[in-house]
Amino acid sequence: MVNMTSPDRFGQIQAKVEAGQSLCRDEALFLLTEADLLQLGQLADEQRKLRHPDGQVSFVVDRNVNYSNVCCCKCRFCAFYCDEEDDSAYLLGYDEIFAKVQELVDHGGTQLLMQGGVHPTLKIEWFEELFRQLGQRFPTVQIHSLSPAEIVQIAQLSELTVEQCLRRLQAAGLKSIPGGGAEVLVDEVRKTISPNKIGWRQWADVMEQAHALGMQTTATMMFGSCETDVQIVEHLFRVREIQQRSGGFSAFISWSFQPNNTDLGGETATGCDYLRVLALSRLVLDNIDNIQASWVTQGAKIAQVALRFGANDLGGTMLEENVVAAAGVSFRMTQQELIELARNGGFTPVRRTTGYDILEVY
Repeated sequence: MVNMTSPDRFGQIQAKVEAGQSLCRDEALFLLTEADLLQLGQLADEQRKLRHPDGQVSFVVDRNVNYSNVCCCKCRFCAFYCDEEDDSAYLLGYDEIFAKVQELVDHGGTQLLMQGGVHPTLKIEWFEELFRQLGQRFPTVQIHSLSPAEIVQIAQLSELTVEQCLRRLQAAGLKSIPGGGAEVLVDEVRKTISPNKIGWRQWADVMEQAHALGMQTTATMMFGSCETDVQIVEHLFRVREIQQRSGGFSAFISWSFQPNNTDLGGETATGCDYLRVLALSRLVLDNIDNIQASWVTQGAKIAQVALRFGANDLGGTMLEENVVAAAGVSFRMTQQELIELARNGGFTPVRRTTGYDILEVY
């Protein structure tokens, strides 16, 4: 492979990656801003093959239950939240949540992704009782729920430390934590787009404490709002450094900011922008096995291309999704469509658990 703009630099970086050496920030920034997109994608694809030589592309059958849209963070990039006194405000009752999870089980689902707004009044007892009842009623479903911002809020309202909060939630049935609320792990960005949300160090602290308790989590990034290329790179390196310390990230997921119906507004990142960031994440995050393609924000075609840009996973079937949909993006896919997407891309589709154990090969 020859990069016509800077062949020596790309070749040096390629040789370093192929020798199993980790990239530095300057090298990552070069790949993000100057490398030829197809060459970058091919290099990421080669690393995906080394880590996943079986040619399998995985997915999980899950449902995203947004238990409430009431949120005190009021992030400028979010089209989903509302105030507690708004006419559209809601908090689902336990029976409503049970009905949604029953539908998930009826579809063969194994993962419950439950997130809401950062609620101003819900204390830990509400979640403990819910998780206990979910575990009793649906023992085959893994509770993969609550972002770090929600956990910090629950701990503060309940006058607990984060560790105490995590231990109690874990004892009640919480098995793993999604990486939501990471946005960009640079506080200069967070002060602009989510000034009322926890800072990046608090996000990292929740994740590292969860890892110390034996809980797996995912890591995420929402890019394309107002951050710089340097800040995208910094986010990836901060995720890599957390993984070096605690080792509990099972996957990394990036997606582009969806500006419609938000206070922040602006333009949507292009599919090429998304593929460039995704490929870079595979190369920088050499200590995280799984890179997920975001069909929820990118649609089926770009998600399929992403499987040749470093991704090995298609995330969940998402029987329900409300947050991205509130921004006017409503890509929907059935389980069979996900299977065909992977198969038509030249891969073997497999259904997995939250922890990436294979349940079925198609």
